[in-house]
Amino acid sequence: MTANPSPEGPAQDRDTAQDRDTAENRDTAQARDTTQAREAAPGRPGAKPASLGEPTDPHGPLPPKPDQSGPETVGPTGQATGEDPARSSQSGAYLTTAQGNRLYESDHSLKAGSRGPVLLQDHHLREKITHFDHERIPERVVHARGAAAHGVFRSYGTASRLTRAAFLAEEVETPVFVRFSTVLGSRGSADTVRDTRGFATKFYTDEGTFDLVGNNIPVFFIQDAVKFPDIIHAGKPHPDNEIPQAQSAHDTFWDFVTLHTEATHHTLWNMSDRGIPRSFRMMEGFGVHTFRLVDAEGGTTLVKFHWKPRLGVHSLVWEEAQIVGGMDPDFHRRDLHDAIEAGAFPQWELGIQTFPDTPEQTFEGIDLLDPTKIVPEELAPVQPIGLLTLNANPKNFFAETEQVAFHPGHLVPGIDITDDPLLAGRLFSYLDTQISRLGGPNFAQLPINRPHAPVNDMLRDGMHQTAVHTGVAPYRPNSLDGGCPFLAGADNAAYIESPVQVPTSTKRREAPESFSDHFSQPRMFWRSMTPTEREHIIAAYTFELNKCYEQAVKERALTVLANIDPTLCEGVAAGLGLPIPPATVPFTDVEPSPALSQLGQTWPLDGRVIGVVADEAGGMDTVRPVLEAAEAAGAIPMVVAAAGGTLDAGGEALAVQRTFATARSTEFDALLLTASPAPGLDAQGVRDAKAGHVATDSATVDPRVLLLLDEAYRHGKAIGATAEGATALEAARLPADTPGVIVGDDAQQVLAGLTELLGGHRVWQRFPASI
Repeated sequence: MTANPSPEGPAQDRDTAQDRDTAENRDTAQARDTTQAREAAPGRPGAKPASLGEPTDPHGPLPPKPDQSGPETVGPTGQATGEDPARSSQSGAYLTTAQGNRLYESDHSLKAGSRGPVLLQDHHLREKITHFDHERIPERVVHARGAAAHGVFRSYGTASRLTRAAFLAEEVETPVFVRFSTVLGSRGSADTVRDTRGFATKFYTDEGTFDLVGNNIPVFFIQDAVKFPDIIHAGKPHPDNEIPQAQSAHDTFWDFVTLHTEATHHTLWNMSDRGIPRSFRMMEGFGVHTFRLVDAEGGTTLVKFHWKPRLGVHSLVWEEAQIVGGMDPDFHRRDLHDAIEAGAFPQWELGIQTFPDTPEQTFEGIDLLDPTKIVPEELAPVQPIGLLTLNANPKNFFAETEQVAFHPGHLVPGIDITDDPLLAGRLFSYLDTQISRLGGPNFAQLPINRPHAPVNDMLRDGMHQTAVHTGVAPYRPNSLDGGCPFLAGADNAAYIESPVQVPTSTKRREAPESFSDHFSQPRMFWRSMTPTEREHIIAAYTFELNKCYEQAVKERALTVLANIDPTLCEGVAAGLGLPIPPATVPFTDVEPSPALSQLGQTWPLDGRVIGVVADEAGGMDTVRPVLEAAEAAGAIPMVVAAAGGTLDAGGEALAVQRTFATARSTEFDALLLTASPAPGLDAQGVRDAKAGHVATDSATVDPRVLLLLDEAYRHGKAIGATAEGATALEAARLPADTPGVIVGDDAQQVLAGLTELLGGHRVWQRFPASI
């Protein structure tokens, strides 16, 4: 934790400071290698370009790439070692055994003659195979599929009046590690499935580790943790055939959520565009539960945590998500990694909604202990308290992303829990899970999990113990170790639970009456959506329920929807070909919450990808200036051409990052055509089926370019063309006056128009809604 004084105030000049930070981050990244940034797309696998042949001159391991970082060098007991991080990586120029013995050969087993049997004495073979056999650890039961990054959290100090948590004091910077994930799928599933996403942040504070373990949806399917195995069993693949993977479009999921109607609110969020985010960088995050902040005098305030992305909250459209699932199942993790490598560091503001800590723990009639409810931001505005910036990729996925262990019980002084029954179960479950996955109770000693505060826990031994403890008295009180370790008081940053009065009652298994309203907040969410977003929700329900086999499940789902809104129910019923059931509960008069809609604002362009279609036959003199202008605006341009290699741009070689065979519109946020390329040599169905996909009025334009245009148009993306690219638009039957299509002689002006449209994410006016 480092205090960095800043001349700007944390509140009034925050936007200016954020913009400056983003610009400085981008300038730093571009300064690494401006030519590299322009000539090659993000995604370079190694620190240096590969040679054509196998290198034979011995040398040590290459350094990590400039965009990569690893866990800070602290020991297993939280003490800074000052060690060079490279010392935890492999070293030396020669291949060795795990014990450091150099090997002269590793391609062949030791045999009795070149054709004889393999000998049992081949210790290298046994070590290598044995380690390989044990390389995998059990994947997470939920949130198995994930991606992560290192970063820093800078506090504005605006929460310091509410909490004594030291990392929330003014201008304090705290290193963090953030993991994003899907919930239902296995480690090998696709990124772009319709699902809830995890948003877990590990703060390495001077007072111990604080984990804020949340989701991109602020409510949960259930109100009590005892139902967690039920919802996950229902959402996972059917146990008899392990189908379908990473999807909720099946009978067991819908059977459960239509019978267990407290799931209705979360299900509606999942069926909205929130269920298919455009990027991890464009997701909100929520702590889900209500927490308690404790100030220096012991005063308490109830809060809900929010992560607000600086790039806005944006989503894929459903067809786009399906295409991406086949073209690039790693779409979200690649997007995060490439953005950081390109210097477009993702940022989120951490904010809190605050509520009086009353005995009832309610606010404006909303039960704050019910994890299926939100408090609309119009009733309790989100107050910014700090800025998160992700600025480095992991050096090793397994050691960091896979082994990181989060736990809602990792708290620091000044932050306490409440009596939310779902949170109570998570406090047990997360710890139990880490012990199972990571082989024992010492998972906190793995480098990515090590606290950055001194550790003296009196815990001993166990599997994977890497600390070398001293002393003879791992108990207290003791005199043999001089009484150490000693207890601390509040004045020494001890963690002390807030002395909350516990209600006196009889033991019972039931929910409070305030938990029984399952439909008013889903109705509020529906009424808060724009017509376009409502259309998407109807389409999502229709798609998912049409994937179910049991007619009773579909009919029951329509009854649930009838209790939310008649228009929603009617739209889905029409798609299912079923009658519209009546509502079974009276409608609650609720006010919409405009903050729940994703549409209607403009956002920064950092990390937006623009596909620039180019061809040496025309317009090449405009390509390089356009690329430079796009980079200056914060976007990532990619040159798309008929073949790989380079194009001649005014006597300079310009690298091609995607070919017509490898590109798909889903990779780009916008398209800019500087040419109308003729069909490439591989533009034939037998080589590339996409080449025969689009009907065309012209045989002079590569049909895969027309497919790019067709898909980009269908998905509401901005499209621009210079005079040389206009022929392709005509061949794709896209008139120049179509909304979101810009044609002009000046490539820079066309790009300016594209970037303005990109600020709104998509060109929604192409698709007027019917509701």
